[in-house]
Amino acid sequence: MILAIFGLFLLCLGMILTFVLPSHFLVQDLRSRGVSAAATVVGVDSKPKYVKVRLVSSPQAGTEVKLSDYAGMLPETQTGASMIVTYDPEEPSRILTQSYVKDPPPNLPAYGTAAFAAFFLLGTVALVFRRRWILRNWPSDDSVAGSAKAHGSKSVRLTKR
Repeated sequence: MILAIFGLFLLCLGMILTFVLPSHFLVQDLRSRGVSAAATVVGVDSKPKYVKVRLVSSPQAGTEVKLSDYAGMLPETQTGASMIVTYDPEEPSRILTQSYVKDPPPNLPAYGTAAFAAFFLLGTVALVFRRRWILRNWPSDDSVAGSAKAHGSKSVRLTKR
């Protein structure tokens, strides 16, 4: 039971790293070597699962790329809208809106998963302390055997598991 709950904590910890690290590294890379450019939105999915932009004012002008999502989020926009983007000149597919690069929005999936991770870690700690308390306060075999003989019954042996 304790190992299962600790395993859930580790699973949540892995999910947090999956949500945080890629977007963090993308933002850091774009801050250090990214190029800002004007872009026009040429396609938006209804969900949105993607936002496709065409770079307008850059050496890569005319290139159409899908915006990278930040923590599963894309900017709310519509086809034909203009925006300022920051992209990696070596790999134009690594692109975010300039506002996401300057001030990234909260990473809500990571925050939610962190709450679950904290819950499972506290549950693990509580179960470990409860288990230790039970093992320390478990009656010894002598005291149980003595009380059983006093009541005229056969001796009972308790085992610790």
